[in-house]
Amino acid sequence: MHPRHLLAAVVVALIWGINFVVIDIGLEHFPPFLFTALRFTVAAVPAVFFIGRPQVPWRWVLAVGLSIGAFQFGLLFLGIHLGMPAGLSSLVMQSQAVFTMAFAALLLGERPGRWQIVGMVIALAGMGLVALDYGQASPLLAFVLVLAAAASWALGNVATRKAAPPDAFKFMVWVSVVPPLPMFALSLLVEGVGPDLQALTRVTFPALFSLGFVAWLSTLVAYGLWGMLIRRYGATTVAPYSLLVPVFGMSSSALVLHEKMSGIAIASAGLVIVGVALTSGFGQKLTGWQRARTAARYGAGHDVE
Repeated sequence: MHPRHLLAAVVVALIWGINFVVIDIGLEHFPPFLFTALRFTVAAVPAVFFIGRPQVPWRWVLAVGLSIGAFQFGLLFLGIHLGMPAGLSSLVMQSQAVFTMAFAALLLGERPGRWQIVGMVIALAGMGLVALDYGQASPLLAFVLVLAAAASWALGNVATRKAAPPDAFKFMVWVSVVPPLPMFALSLLVEGVGPDLQALTRVTFPALFSLGFVAWLSTLVAYGLWGMLIRRYGATTVAPYSLLVPVFGMSSSALVLHEKMSGIAIASAGLVIVGVALTSGFGQKLTGWQRARTAARYGAGHDVE
């Protein structure tokens, strides 16, 4: 990977990691469903009026908009609002790699490899430790909501793979058009007109900063860069850099929000990161490196199987 593109991958992970802290700050002002609706409204308008069609069937725009937009972020924001720590949320969201592998097998007929299955088991063990540690002092509902958000993200990944958009930025703008109406409606029904009006009429600078960060930097800029990198280098090469997201998320949460990590949480983070790494292709790379070393030692014509 070119050094400039390597830096871009790290910057995307940094933005997505810090994003969890920014979400926590925004939720101090906005109700979670209203915050979700505003995020995608600001991301879509006015950009949607200056770009062409998404160049994919509209059913995929709707599917990704609902799964990644409405469900993923609606559930994530609600989970953090109900008490799920921002840093821990950044870790739990990485379970989307395991869900993506499972949904791809069920819906697309993609058979997971040996290393991917091993990685899934390790990551699930890490998730179990997270649930055990978090559930000792807090209700599990917030954790389950964030886990459901990761599953929604995975469904969106599968839909995006089927859609295969030629322009990731343009696709993301159109995807952002889908969530606002259902999320505004849900906010009015669940959160109420009064709290929504109060949040909209008494906007503070931290609230505006949070909204701008999650709408423009996290949604349009980061997803646009990520899509460009995947088109250029392929998902197998780019996806492992998402493992930096919980590193940045947990460290920035500790620094800004003063969140503390227990020994069990740190151990579970290690398990999840290793498991996701294996499901993302590191296992196959390890096998390839081993075969290359064996071939170099014994000669290219030697049978290394």
